[in-house]
Amino acid sequence: MSENDATQATEDQDPSLFAAPPIGEQERMVEAILFATAEPITVRSIEARLPHGCDAAEALIHLRKRYEGRGVRVVRLGEGWAIRTAPDLSFLMHKETVETRKLSRAAIETLAIIAYHAPVTRAEIEEIRGVSVSRGTLDQLIELEWIRFGRRKMTPGRPVTFVVTQDFLDHFSLESARDLPGLKELRQAGLLEARPLGAGGLVDKDDDGEVLEEEGQGEMFEE
Repeated sequence: MSENDATQATEDQDPSLFAAPPIGEQERMVEAILFATAEPITVRSIEARLPHGCDAAEALIHLRKRYEGRGVRVVRLGEGWAIRTAPDLSFLMHKETVETRKLSRAAIETLAIIAYHAPVTRAEIEEIRGVSVSRGTLDQLIELEWIRFGRRKMTPGRPVTFVVTQDFLDHFSLESARDLPGLKELRQAGLLEARPLGAGGLVDKDDDGEVLEEEGQGEMFEE
């Protein structure tokens, strides 16, 4: 008997020798592959890992149905397949952290003046500080929701005013703006710096008469 005849005879005697595993077993294999693979994997790549005769596409369909309504799902992503968290449970994967950042002196002074003098206009803030106020500083304080626009003043030009918000009071555990420390206490605490007014009342100058630019004026936070 030739070698080919012997092989054929063996296959005839045991037709299950090269038969594919049952579909349930194929599902288990595909499930194991998906759990062990971080990136989506294609059907062809899955099939290359399975025993001869397996149908990865069919196993994926069965597996997908079996995971319906569970905490994770079998999903198709482009040409690949993967196991992913159910969309309605994605909030469990989010971690919220609070990043503490130090306010720049420009922001602290501006915020302190608004809190103490509200409602106060930008020109009045500049007059008290002795330097011009960066628009970026006001914009970022607004983004923090610590200040907001107040009523316009009944003066020429009807300038807009700024006031502190409820979020500001909540953050500093204040019942109302009346509980804020006075201007003297703010200066003693180093939160408000007294600067000599320049010739225009809005800028500082050095001994040579050059205008001093405010350090960190455009930045609200210090690194």
